[in-house]
Amino acid sequence: MTEREREIINPTGPSFESSQIKRWRDEFPYHWDADELVSRRELLQLAVYASGALFVGTAVLAVLGRIRRAPRTPALRVARAEEVPEGQAVYFHYPGPDDQAMLLHLPGGRFVAYSQKCTHLSCAVYYQPNRARLFCPCHDGIYDPETGDPVAGPPQRRLPRIALRQEGSQIYAVAEVP
Repeated sequence: MTEREREIINPTGPSFESSQIKRWRDEFPYHWDADELVSRRELLQLAVYASGALFVGTAVLAVLGRIRRAPRTPALRVARAEEVPEGQAVYFHYPGPDDQAMLLHLPGGRFVAYSQKCTHLSCAVYYQPNRARLFCPCHDGIYDPETGDPVAGPPQRRLPRIALRQEGSQIYAVAEVP
């Protein structure tokens, strides 16, 4: 094997080393002096301060969301008590014209009202008096008509309750309670 062949197989020597260093400097043009501009401690402090700022910002938004006042909606006459037989439901729109709600006349003479929007995927919820349950047909969600709590199916949160006021035989929806 000739000297030239050995150099091709195992490159060494000053010309190879200088060309490799030159190529490395072209691909990675940073000097060791610039490496000390930011220490590990400074980088960690920056990460901690940025995380703290994100946490404080999230906490402020959460507090603002809690103290934000819900828009006041006027009381809405839903029905007369004698118009709703015991064990039946009346459907109405509250708090807005596009929001569906239901008034239930529970056994024992008690009235409750809930939003008709399922807490799983916002499908309509219906009262099934023969089974004494609130039913969402989209994914077979079942709610308790007494409390609005989920009993079966995918819903995890209770139905929003609508506060009622009864004046004589008139029943009014006065506010939505989450």
